[in-house]
Amino acid sequence: MKKINVITIDGPSASGKGALSRKIAHNFGFDILDSGLLYRLCAYFSNKKINLDEIPKKINSEVSFKLNDELVSVHYKKKDITNKLRTEEIAKIASQMSAKNETRKSLFNIQRNFYTESGLVADGRDMGTVVFQDAKLKIFLTASSEIRAKRRYLELQNLGQEVNMPALIADIEERDLKDSSRELSPLIPADEAYVIDSSDMSLEEVFSFTENIVKKEFI
Repeated sequence: MKKINVITIDGPSASGKGALSRKIAHNFGFDILDSGLLYRLCAYFSNKKINLDEIPKKINSEVSFKLNDELVSVHYKKKDITNKLRTEEIAKIASQMSAKNETRKSLFNIQRNFYTESGLVADGRDMGTVVFQDAKLKIFLTASSEIRAKRRYLELQNLGQEVNMPALIADIEERDLKDSSRELSPLIPADEAYVIDSSDMSLEEVFSFTENIVKKEFI
């Protein structure tokens, strides 16, 4: 299989894969795909009573993604809806929708179309195992549920949302179980993936480690 210029970063919720993906894309000048935002868009449009078969067309024609200073923003009809997609309500709906075959099928081509030969960092649950099996570099980033809950807690606090820590830990553990045990695209490392446990690492430490791998494969 011919390898393409893609770095996949898969892992469970709040493992730090989004921050790492953005940092790599920003520093190496790659495009970025946050696949979780696509599923959150599906949840967002579903709440607006838009049928699933119409959602890909809306994403292609009315949604844009921008990477600025290591932050990805989502714009729908030229309005920034990023914060609306980051709520726990949308996250739960997105998780339910992502377990459905019709949802994954509807987004597959959209995800593949993010690729350009200049390079892409793709962040998600099944980027290395399903969507970009031909990626040149695959990473699986994980951390303990407690550490991930703390990270998610701070993220939601910064968005001005009230969060209960025990409930957040329970939600993350429940989501982990569902993601890893589902029949369709389960959350598992690709065979050739570098597995990184970031529980005791800062973002800078994870990036420094990953940077060396990227340079080896791409430079």
